[in-house]
Amino acid sequence: MSKFIGYRCSVCGKEYGPDEVTYTCPTDGGNLDVLLDMEQVRSQASPGSISESRDGSIWRYLPLLPVGEPGHENTPLRAVGWTPVFKPSRLADSLGLKNLWLKDDGRNPTASFKDRASAVTVVRAEEIGAEVVITASTGNAGAALAGMAAAAGQPAVILAPKTAPQGKVAQLLMFGAKVILVDGTYDDAFDLTLEAADALGWYCRNTGYNPFTAEGKKTVAFEICEQFSKLTGKIREDEWAVPDAIFVSVGDGNIISGLHKGMKDLYELGWIKKMPRIMGVQSEGSSAIYNAFAAGTENIKPVSATTMADSISVDLPRDGLRALRAATQTGGAYIQVTDAAILDAMRDLGRDAAVFAEPAGATSYAGLVKAAAEGLVKPDDQIFVLNTGNGLKDVRAALEAAGEAEIIKPGLDELKAALS
Repeated sequence: MSKFIGYRCSVCGKEYGPDEVTYTCPTDGGNLDVLLDMEQVRSQASPGSISESRDGSIWRYLPLLPVGEPGHENTPLRAVGWTPVFKPSRLADSLGLKNLWLKDDGRNPTASFKDRASAVTVVRAEEIGAEVVITASTGNAGAALAGMAAAAGQPAVILAPKTAPQGKVAQLLMFGAKVILVDGTYDDAFDLTLEAADALGWYCRNTGYNPFTAEGKKTVAFEICEQFSKLTGKIREDEWAVPDAIFVSVGDGNIISGLHKGMKDLYELGWIKKMPRIMGVQSEGSSAIYNAFAAGTENIKPVSATTMADSISVDLPRDGLRALRAATQTGGAYIQVTDAAILDAMRDLGRDAAVFAEPAGATSYAGLVKAAAEGLVKPDDQIFVLNTGNGLKDVRAALEAAGEAEIIKPGLDELKAALS
C-alpha cells in the first residue's frame, strides 16, 4: 500500500485522492500539499534508523517521500542532497553570534538546491508514464531538471527568459534538454509552459505549481535536523534536535514552503518537539511576499522584479501564500535586502567561509546580517543559513562582487607594484 494518500489544498483545505488532481486545486487554484500515511511512515522508519543509513543523499529519507525507489543507480539522480554544513566562525564573530552554521546546497550535482525538487519530480514522471517533462526557469530549476532527466534518460523541455545568465543556459544545453529562450519574463515563460503541458500532454515540473517540487525541497528540513543533531551531540533514537532559526532566500516561494512542509511532517511524526523560526529573505527588487508580511496581510500583490539575483527575480510568486505562512506560522519573519547587500554577502561568504554563492544563494546571509543588526536574532540563537546555488552560475555577478583581476607585464617590478 502506498504511503502517498492524497492532497490537501493550502487555500480551502479540500482534500483529494492521489488520482483526482495533478497540479493545483480545481476549486480555487490553490497549491496542493501532499498527504502521507504517517502511521505507515512511523512503521517503516525512525530518526535512529535513518541516522544509521549509509545513503548520502535525499533517498535516505525515502520513507518520508511520496515516490518509490528511484532506480538509476550510480547516476547523479542518486547523489542529490546530504550537502555539507560548515561552521563559519569568522562570520559568526563579525555578527556577534555564537552558534552559526552554513549549509551549502551549491554542492548538489547541478550546483543548486533545485536538484532536490527535480530528482523527486523526475521519479514521479516515470511512475505516471510521462513522455516529456517541461518547466519554466531562470536557470537553476531548468538545469536541475535537465541534469536529473539526463540521468534518468527522460526527455525534457526548458523555457527560460532570454536574459538568463549564460552559465546557466550552458548547463541546460550540455545536459541535452530542448532549450527555448523566451523574449519576455520568467512569468511569461511560466504561463507558456502551462499552455504547452496542457496542449501536448506533457508533465509540468513548474516550481510552485507541481506539488512534488515541495516534496523534494522538504528534504532539506530533514537534513538540517539530522545534521544539527549530530553536530551538537543530541542524537536520539526517536527524536532530532532543531535549530532556533533558519534563513533562506525567497523568490517563487517554493523552497521556503518546502522547508516548512518538511518541518511540519517531522513535527506531526513526533520526530521534532518544536518548529524553528523560518526567516525568509527577499531582494527589495523582488519583494512581493515581504510586502505582504510587512502589511500584515495574506494578499500578495505582484511587483515588477528588477533584482540582479535572477534566481529569485519574480513578479508574482507562484507559491506565495505557503511561503508567507512559513514565516508567520513559525514565529519567523521576512527581511528585505538591497542588491548591494547581496553583493557584499557574496564577497563575505567567499572570503570568510570559503563558500562561493550565487546572488540568490547569498541573499539568505545578507538577511542574517540585517537581522543581527536589527536585533531579530539573539547572540545565543542556534542559526542555520542556507546557500541555494554555486557562484559559477553567475560569473558576471561574482566579478561585480569580488572585483576584476589586475593585469600586469611579466616582470618582478610590475608584480611588486601590483602587490603594493
